[in-house]
Amino acid sequence: MSISSSLNAGVAGLSANATRLATIADNIANSSTFGYKRASTDFENFVINQARGAGTYSAGGVRASTTRLIDEHGALVATSNALDIAIAGRGMLPVTTAVSLNGSTGTQPLMMTTTGAFRPDADGVLRTESGLVLLGWPANADGSIPVLPRDTMAGLQPVVITANQTAGDPTTTMNLGVNLPATATEAGAAGDVLPLSVEYFGNLGTSDTLDITFTPNVPATGASNAWTMVIRDSAQGGAVIGEYDLVFDDTRGNGGTLASVTPVSGGAYDPLTGQLALTVAGGPLSMSIGRIGDAKGLTQLSDSFAPTSITKDGSPVGNLTNVEVDEHGFITATFDTGFTRRIYQVPVVDVPNPNGLIALNNQTFQVSPDSGSFFLWNAGDGPTGAIVGYAREGSATDVAAELTNLIQTQRAYSSNAKVIQTVDEMLQETTNIKR
Repeated sequence: MSISSSLNAGVAGLSANATRLATIADNIANSSTFGYKRASTDFENFVINQARGAGTYSAGGVRASTTRLIDEHGALVATSNALDIAIAGRGMLPVTTAVSLNGSTGTQPLMMTTTGAFRPDADGVLRTESGLVLLGWPANADGSIPVLPRDTMAGLQPVVITANQTAGDPTTTMNLGVNLPATATEAGAAGDVLPLSVEYFGNLGTSDTLDITFTPNVPATGASNAWTMVIRDSAQGGAVIGEYDLVFDDTRGNGGTLASVTPVSGGAYDPLTGQLALTVAGGPLSMSIGRIGDAKGLTQLSDSFAPTSITKDGSPVGNLTNVEVDEHGFITATFDTGFTRRIYQVPVVDVPNPNGLIALNNQTFQVSPDSGSFFLWNAGDGPTGAIVGYAREGSATDVAAELTNLIQTQRAYSSNAKVIQTVDEMLQETTNIKR
């Protein structure tokens, strides 16, 4: 009966608009929730009678379907915490629950979120107040990231930052710039040995020295422009780790620069890079003394002996002072000695259909058959966007638009209630016929 179908259509309209009202209420309630993704309700008509010219019509009503618009992004909001992280793009941060870290199965569920305010807990694990733990790939000792699969969680570990950790950076390269007096290799010179001590840092953060001596070759007549350089390592009890015969150019075009370097003992000299391959107590060390004909490095000019430029990498043991994440997802620790070390890389998770993800509490999501399988990208590469520190993603709710939808929903709900009231009055008239 058409009048009964009208009643059913009115009831369906009330239910559909109540569903829409629920999504509007949820959106407005989360208008200040960081990383919140707006929910949307769409209406679809339901047809009962499709026959043309039937003479009667049965109302099918309406059906409501809700969608979480995960691909919509809120504006980024600047903060003062380096580990407040957001994504400037469509990707998401890999996270898991703090409860699962203590589980006996040994596996953690992969969850995703677009932003988070991470802080170290008592164990140094980076997590949010709601219990979301940030996942990343730990770096090797040299700061490189190992090659790991991108379509599984293999290799992803909770990011751990220990506040009282210390670290040392061993010296691996050194640039030696020294000027030797040209008058010391002339006939009649005293032939005094010129000493030089250069500090370097060992693998355990210890301070050691390379003791370098320059002995001039004094000829009977003229000038030899030749020196013998001997390098000793204090960490090996003063043992000689390299001896080299140096000859300097005295021509007008390249006067004072190296003409030849002949190893007597120790590592080889590379004329293309100007480096000596030394081996100190902790391992290999490259010392640059300058290329042949290059004015940088060792020179023989004037009558003064002076270090002109001595630089090296490495640092003594330092205490952790700061941790930051860059746009590529690299988490870098800074120590009070000025030494920095890359400790983790946070990848960015992407799926083919973000709106197909399963929405969970705390603005987190999980993959589903509708979303497709996930893939881990390097931040800043591919379609995922970059990671932004000192920032949070704001809510995707537009309060003005939601209030407008609220007015429309209220009117639509009232109209459907009016239909039910009208059907009730018509049924009452039908009942009154028998009286």
